[in-house]
Amino acid sequence: MPDFYKIARKVLFSLKPETAHHLTLSGANFAHRLGLLTLLTGKPPASQPVEVMGLTFPNRIGLAAGMDKSGRAVAAFGALGFGHVEIGTITPRAQPGNPQPRLFRLREHQAIINRMGFNNPGMTAVLANLEKSRQGYSGIVGINLGKNFDTPNENAIDDYLSGFRQAYAAADYIAINLSSPNTKGLRDLQAADTTRGLITALQEQRKKLAASHQGKIVPIAIKIAPDLSDQHIADLAQVFNQTHIDAVIATNTTIDRQAVAGHAHADEAGGLSGRPVTDRSTEVIRQLRQNLTADIPIIGVGGIFSAEDAQNKLDAGATLVQIYTGLIYQGPSLIHDILKLN
Repeated sequence: MPDFYKIARKVLFSLKPETAHHLTLSGANFAHRLGLLTLLTGKPPASQPVEVMGLTFPNRIGLAAGMDKSGRAVAAFGALGFGHVEIGTITPRAQPGNPQPRLFRLREHQAIINRMGFNNPGMTAVLANLEKSRQGYSGIVGINLGKNFDTPNENAIDDYLSGFRQAYAAADYIAINLSSPNTKGLRDLQAADTTRGLITALQEQRKKLAASHQGKIVPIAIKIAPDLSDQHIADLAQVFNQTHIDAVIATNTTIDRQAVAGHAHADEAGGLSGRPVTDRSTEVIRQLRQNLTADIPIIGVGGIFSAEDAQNKLDAGATLVQIYTGLIYQGPSLIHDILKLN
Protein backbone atom coordinates (compact mmCIF):
# COMPACT_ATOMS: atom_id res chain seq x y z
CA MET A 1 0.00 0.00 0.00
CA PRO A 2 2.70 2.62 0.80
CA ASP A 3 4.48 1.81 -2.47
CA PHE A 4 1.27 2.15 -4.48
CA TYR A 5 0.38 5.53 -3.05
CA LYS A 6 3.97 6.73 -3.26
CA ILE A 7 3.80 6.23 -7.01
CA ALA A 8 0.28 7.66 -7.29
CA ARG A 9 1.22 10.75 -5.28
CA LYS A 10 4.15 11.48 -7.59
CA VAL A 11 1.78 11.49 -10.54
CA LEU A 12 -0.90 13.50 -8.76
CA PHE A 13 1.55 16.08 -7.41
CA SER A 14 2.88 16.64 -10.93
CA LEU A 15 -0.58 17.92 -11.87
CA LYS A 16 -2.36 21.11 -10.89
CA PRO A 17 -3.98 20.56 -7.49
CA GLU A 18 -7.56 20.88 -8.68
CA THR A 19 -6.93 18.57 -11.64
CA ALA A 20 -5.37 16.03 -9.28
CA HIS A 21 -8.38 16.31 -6.97
CA HIS A 22 -10.88 15.47 -9.71
CA LEU A 23 -8.67 12.68 -11.05
CA THR A 24 -8.45 11.15 -7.58
CA LEU A 25 -12.23 11.07 -7.19
CA SER A 26 -12.77 9.60 -10.65
CA GLY A 27 -9.99 7.07 -10.17
CA ALA A 28 -11.28 5.95 -6.78
CA ASN A 29 -14.77 5.48 -8.17
CA PHE A 30 -13.49 3.57 -11.19
CA ALA A 31 -11.28 1.28 -9.11
CA HIS A 32 -14.12 0.66 -6.65
CA ARG A 33 -16.56 -0.29 -9.39
CA LEU A 34 -14.04 -2.78 -10.75
CA GLY A 35 -13.44 -4.21 -7.29
CA LEU A 36 -9.79 -3.11 -7.38
CA LEU A 37 -9.70 -0.38 -4.75
CA THR A 38 -9.19 -2.65 -1.75
CA LEU A 39 -6.69 -4.69 -3.75
CA LEU A 40 -4.64 -1.54 -4.35
CA THR A 41 -4.93 -0.02 -0.90
CA GLY A 42 -5.27 -3.07 1.33
CA LYS A 43 -8.17 -4.32 3.41
CA PRO A 44 -8.94 -1.97 6.31
CA PRO A 45 -8.26 -3.37 9.79
CA ALA A 46 -11.19 -4.48 11.89
CA SER A 47 -12.55 -1.78 14.14
CA GLN A 48 -15.02 -1.24 16.94
CA PRO A 49 -18.27 0.70 16.42
CA VAL A 50 -18.98 3.77 18.54
CA GLU A 51 -22.27 5.46 19.44
CA VAL A 52 -22.28 9.20 18.73
CA MET A 53 -25.25 11.56 18.29
CA GLY A 54 -27.55 8.56 18.66
CA LEU A 55 -25.95 6.97 15.58
CA THR A 56 -23.77 3.87 15.34
CA PHE A 57 -20.51 4.75 13.59
CA PRO A 58 -18.55 1.68 12.36
CA ASN A 59 -15.34 3.30 13.65
CA ARG A 60 -13.99 6.66 14.83
CA ILE A 61 -12.49 7.95 11.57
CA GLY A 62 -14.30 9.94 8.89
CA LEU A 63 -13.63 11.88 5.73
CA ALA A 64 -13.90 15.62 6.32
CA ALA A 65 -16.08 17.82 4.13
CA GLY A 66 -14.36 19.31 1.11
CA MET A 67 -13.01 16.17 -0.51
CA ASP A 68 -16.29 14.90 -1.97
CA LYS A 69 -18.17 18.13 -2.55
CA SER A 70 -20.73 16.59 -4.90
CA GLY A 71 -21.42 13.29 -3.16
CA ARG A 72 -20.05 11.22 -6.03
CA ALA A 73 -17.68 8.81 -4.27
CA VAL A 74 -19.17 7.82 -0.91
CA ALA A 75 -18.93 4.03 -1.32
CA ALA A 76 -15.40 4.32 -2.71
CA PHE A 77 -14.26 6.25 0.35
CA GLY A 78 -16.10 3.75 2.52
CA ALA A 79 -14.07 0.96 0.94
CA LEU A 80 -10.90 2.72 2.12
CA GLY A 81 -12.09 2.25 5.71
CA PHE A 82 -13.93 5.46 6.59
CA GLY A 83 -16.68 4.91 9.14
CA HIS A 84 -18.36 8.12 8.04
CA VAL A 85 -18.14 10.35 5.01
CA GLU A 86 -19.14 14.01 5.21
CA ILE A 87 -20.00 15.41 1.78
CA GLY A 88 -20.15 19.06 0.77
CA THR A 89 -20.12 21.89 1.53
CA ILE A 90 -23.39 22.15 -0.41
CA THR A 91 -25.44 25.27 -1.06
CA PRO A 92 -29.13 25.35 -2.02
CA ARG A 93 -28.32 26.61 -5.52
CA ALA A 94 -25.44 25.51 -7.73
CA GLN A 95 -22.48 27.86 -7.81
CA PRO A 96 -19.07 27.77 -9.54
CA GLY A 97 -17.01 28.97 -6.59
CA ASN A 98 -14.13 31.39 -6.80
CA PRO A 99 -11.98 31.90 -9.92
CA GLN A 100 -9.08 29.53 -10.53
CA PRO A 101 -6.38 29.02 -9.42
CA ARG A 102 -7.88 28.51 -5.99
CA LEU A 103 -6.02 25.50 -4.58
CA PHE A 104 -2.33 25.52 -3.62
CA ARG A 105 0.06 22.93 -2.19
CA LEU A 106 2.67 23.97 0.37
CA ARG A 107 4.66 20.75 0.30
CA GLU A 108 7.41 21.83 2.68
CA HIS A 109 4.74 22.43 5.31
CA GLN A 110 2.51 19.47 4.42
CA ALA A 111 -0.25 21.98 3.93
CA ILE A 112 -2.84 23.24 1.47
CA ILE A 113 -4.41 26.64 0.94
CA ASN A 114 -7.82 26.65 -0.69
CA ARG A 115 -10.27 29.37 -1.60
CA MET A 116 -12.69 27.13 -3.45
CA GLY A 117 -15.74 29.13 -2.39
CA PHE A 118 -18.31 26.35 -1.97
CA ASN A 119 -18.17 25.24 -5.61
CA ASN A 120 -20.88 22.60 -5.95
CA PRO A 121 -23.74 21.57 -8.28
CA GLY A 122 -26.48 22.48 -5.80
CA MET A 123 -28.50 20.34 -3.42
CA THR A 124 -30.79 18.70 -5.97
CA ALA A 125 -27.89 17.38 -8.06
CA VAL A 126 -25.88 16.31 -4.99
CA LEU A 127 -28.76 14.28 -3.60
CA ALA A 128 -29.12 12.51 -6.95
CA ASN A 129 -25.41 11.70 -6.88
CA LEU A 130 -25.60 10.51 -3.29
CA GLU A 131 -28.44 8.11 -3.99
CA LYS A 132 -26.15 6.26 -6.40
CA SER A 133 -22.77 6.67 -4.73
CA ARG A 134 -23.73 5.44 -1.25
CA GLN A 135 -25.06 2.10 -2.51
CA GLY A 136 -23.14 -0.67 -0.78
CA TYR A 137 -21.83 1.65 1.94
CA SER A 138 -23.03 0.77 5.44
CA GLY A 139 -21.35 3.69 7.24
CA ILE A 140 -22.66 7.11 8.23
CA VAL A 141 -23.18 9.94 5.74
CA GLY A 142 -23.07 13.54 6.88
CA ILE A 143 -24.21 16.41 4.67
CA ASN A 144 -22.38 19.70 5.18
CA LEU A 145 -24.43 22.83 4.44
CA GLY A 146 -23.43 26.37 3.54
CA LYS A 147 -25.07 29.49 2.18
CA ASN A 148 -24.83 30.74 -1.39
CA PHE A 149 -22.21 33.43 -1.88
CA ASP A 150 -24.76 36.00 -3.04
CA THR A 151 -27.11 35.49 -0.08
CA PRO A 152 -26.58 38.33 2.41
CA ASN A 153 -25.89 37.36 6.00
CA GLU A 154 -29.22 38.73 7.16
CA ASN A 155 -30.87 36.11 4.95
CA ALA A 156 -28.37 33.32 5.57
CA ILE A 157 -30.81 31.43 7.76
CA ASP A 158 -33.09 30.99 4.73
CA ASP A 159 -30.33 29.17 2.85
CA TYR A 160 -29.50 26.92 5.78
CA LEU A 161 -33.16 26.07 6.33
CA SER A 162 -33.62 25.35 2.63
CA GLY A 163 -30.61 23.05 2.53
CA PHE A 164 -31.71 21.41 5.77
CA ARG A 165 -35.16 20.62 4.43
CA GLN A 166 -33.79 19.20 1.19
CA ALA A 167 -31.05 17.12 2.82
CA TYR A 168 -33.10 15.80 5.72
CA ALA A 169 -34.32 12.51 4.26
CA ALA A 170 -30.89 11.51 2.88
CA ALA A 171 -28.64 12.60 5.76
CA ASP A 172 -27.59 10.61 8.80
CA TYR A 173 -26.44 13.91 10.30
CA ILE A 174 -26.24 17.47 9.00
CA ALA A 175 -23.24 19.74 9.56
CA ILE A 176 -23.65 23.51 9.46
CA ASN A 177 -20.58 25.28 8.08
CA LEU A 178 -20.24 28.71 9.68
CA SER A 179 -16.47 28.78 9.54
CA SER A 180 -15.15 28.69 5.98
CA PRO A 181 -13.02 31.77 5.24
CA ASN A 182 -13.82 31.54 1.53
CA THR A 183 -17.35 32.97 1.50
CA LYS A 184 -17.38 36.66 2.35
CA GLY A 185 -18.86 37.36 5.77
CA LEU A 186 -19.63 33.71 6.56
CA ARG A 187 -17.52 33.61 9.71
CA ASP A 188 -19.52 36.51 11.13
CA LEU A 189 -22.31 33.96 11.62
CA GLN A 190 -20.22 32.47 14.45
CA ALA A 191 -21.20 35.36 16.72
CA ALA A 192 -22.82 33.75 19.75
CA ASP A 193 -26.27 35.34 19.35
CA THR A 194 -26.35 34.67 15.60
CA THR A 195 -25.34 31.04 16.12
CA ARG A 196 -27.99 30.64 18.79
CA GLY A 197 -30.70 31.96 16.47
CA LEU A 198 -29.62 29.66 13.66
CA ILE A 199 -29.52 26.55 15.85
CA THR A 200 -32.93 27.33 17.30
CA ALA A 201 -34.44 27.81 13.84
CA LEU A 202 -32.95 24.54 12.61
CA GLN A 203 -34.21 22.66 15.64
CA GLU A 204 -37.71 24.05 15.14
CA GLN A 205 -37.55 23.02 11.49
CA ARG A 206 -36.39 19.55 12.57
CA LYS A 207 -39.48 19.07 14.73
CA LYS A 208 -41.70 19.68 11.71
CA LEU A 209 -39.62 17.48 9.43
CA ALA A 210 -39.52 14.62 11.92
CA ALA A 211 -43.30 14.52 11.92
CA SER A 212 -43.34 13.97 8.16
CA HIS A 213 -40.38 11.53 8.09
CA GLN A 214 -41.65 8.74 10.35
CA GLY A 215 -40.18 10.38 13.43
CA LYS A 216 -36.62 10.46 12.04
CA ILE A 217 -34.46 12.86 14.07
CA VAL A 218 -31.40 14.02 12.13
CA PRO A 219 -28.58 15.24 14.42
CA ILE A 220 -27.16 18.73 13.84
CA ALA A 221 -23.45 19.54 14.15
CA ILE A 222 -21.87 23.00 13.98
CA LYS A 223 -18.40 23.39 12.41
CA ILE A 224 -16.29 26.18 13.91
CA ALA A 225 -13.03 27.94 13.01
CA PRO A 226 -9.64 27.50 14.70
CA ASP A 227 -9.10 31.27 14.83
CA LEU A 228 -11.55 32.04 17.63
CA SER A 229 -10.39 33.64 20.86
CA ASP A 230 -10.61 31.70 24.12
CA GLN A 231 -13.56 33.88 25.17
CA HIS A 232 -15.34 33.31 21.86
CA ILE A 233 -14.93 29.55 22.25
CA ALA A 234 -16.34 29.75 25.77
CA ASP A 235 -19.27 31.89 24.59
CA LEU A 236 -20.10 29.46 21.78
CA ALA A 237 -19.82 26.51 24.16
CA GLN A 238 -22.42 28.17 26.36
CA VAL A 239 -24.72 28.52 23.34
CA PHE A 240 -24.15 24.86 22.44
CA ASN A 241 -24.94 23.79 26.00
CA GLN A 242 -28.09 25.88 26.20
CA THR A 243 -29.41 24.75 22.81
CA HIS A 244 -28.34 21.12 23.34
CA ILE A 245 -26.61 20.94 19.97
CA ASP A 246 -25.92 17.36 18.90
CA ALA A 247 -22.20 17.80 18.11
CA VAL A 248 -19.45 20.32 17.38
CA ILE A 249 -16.89 19.88 14.59
CA ALA A 250 -13.52 21.47 15.44
CA THR A 251 -11.98 22.83 13.36
CA ASN A 252 -12.15 24.28 9.87
CA THR A 253 -9.17 25.83 8.04
CA THR A 254 -7.24 28.80 9.40
CA ILE A 255 -6.50 32.27 8.04
CA ASP A 256 -3.36 32.49 10.20
CA ARG A 257 -0.18 32.38 8.09
CA GLN A 258 2.46 32.51 10.84
CA ALA A 259 3.41 28.85 10.42
CA VAL A 260 4.01 29.23 6.66
CA ALA A 261 5.49 32.73 6.59
CA GLY A 262 7.92 33.18 3.74
CA HIS A 263 6.44 30.47 1.53
CA ALA A 264 5.68 31.48 -2.04
CA HIS A 265 1.96 30.80 -1.49
CA ALA A 266 1.76 32.20 2.04
CA ASP A 267 -0.06 35.34 0.92
CA GLU A 268 -2.68 33.51 -1.14
CA ALA A 269 -6.17 34.20 0.17
CA GLY A 270 -8.07 31.24 1.55
CA GLY A 271 -8.05 28.68 4.31
CA LEU A 272 -4.86 26.91 5.36
CA SER A 273 -5.10 23.24 6.29
CA GLY A 274 -2.69 20.46 7.19
CA ARG A 275 0.25 20.40 9.58
CA PRO A 276 0.08 24.12 10.48
CA VAL A 277 -3.31 23.64 12.17
CA THR A 278 -2.52 20.40 14.04
CA ASP A 279 -1.81 21.94 17.42
CA ARG A 280 -4.37 24.74 17.25
CA SER A 281 -7.26 22.46 16.35
CA THR A 282 -6.31 20.16 19.23
CA GLU A 283 -6.24 23.14 21.59
CA VAL A 284 -9.70 24.26 20.45
CA ILE A 285 -10.99 20.73 21.09
CA ARG A 286 -9.46 20.82 24.57
CA GLN A 287 -11.08 24.17 25.37
CA LEU A 288 -14.43 23.04 24.02
CA ARG A 289 -14.32 19.87 26.10
CA GLN A 290 -13.66 21.92 29.21
CA ASN A 291 -16.67 24.14 28.49
CA LEU A 292 -19.17 21.74 26.96
CA THR A 293 -21.47 19.43 28.86
CA ALA A 294 -20.37 15.80 28.74
CA ASP A 295 -23.23 14.75 26.45
CA ILE A 296 -22.14 16.97 23.52
CA PRO A 297 -19.57 15.12 21.39
CA ILE A 298 -16.75 16.77 19.47
CA ILE A 299 -15.61 15.68 16.02
CA GLY A 300 -11.90 16.54 15.80
CA VAL A 301 -10.39 17.59 12.49
CA GLY A 302 -7.29 19.53 11.50
CA GLY A 303 -3.75 18.43 10.76
CA ILE A 304 -4.06 14.70 11.42
CA PHE A 305 -1.10 13.01 9.74
CA SER A 306 -0.60 9.99 12.00
CA ALA A 307 -2.33 7.73 14.48
CA GLU A 308 -0.61 9.75 17.21
CA ASP A 309 -2.19 12.97 15.90
CA ALA A 310 -5.59 11.28 15.95
CA GLN A 311 -5.01 9.98 19.47
CA ASN A 312 -4.07 13.47 20.62
CA LYS A 313 -7.42 14.74 19.34
CA LEU A 314 -9.23 11.94 21.17
CA ASP A 315 -7.25 12.59 24.34
CA ALA A 316 -8.14 16.29 24.11
CA GLY A 317 -11.83 15.40 24.12
CA ALA A 318 -12.90 14.37 20.62
CA THR A 319 -15.06 11.30 20.13
CA LEU A 320 -14.62 11.03 16.36
CA VAL A 321 -11.90 12.34 14.04
CA GLN A 322 -11.89 13.37 10.39
CA ILE A 323 -9.05 13.69 7.88
CA TYR A 324 -8.56 15.43 4.53
CA THR A 325 -5.17 17.06 3.94
CA GLY A 326 -3.38 14.24 5.76
CA LEU A 327 -4.99 11.78 3.34
CA ILE A 328 -3.60 13.74 0.38
CA TYR A 329 -0.05 13.67 1.75
CA GLN A 330 -0.04 10.28 3.49
CA GLY A 331 -2.47 8.19 1.46
CA PRO A 332 -4.83 5.40 2.57
CA SER A 333 -2.27 3.94 4.98
CA LEU A 334 -3.16 6.82 7.31
CA ILE A 335 -6.73 5.51 7.59
CA HIS A 336 -5.47 2.04 8.47
CA ASP A 337 -3.03 3.37 11.05
CA ILE A 338 -5.80 5.29 12.81
CA LEU A 339 -8.16 2.31 12.67
CA LYS A 340 -5.60 0.28 14.62
CA LEU A 341 -6.18 2.64 17.57
CA ASN A 342 -9.41 0.77 18.21
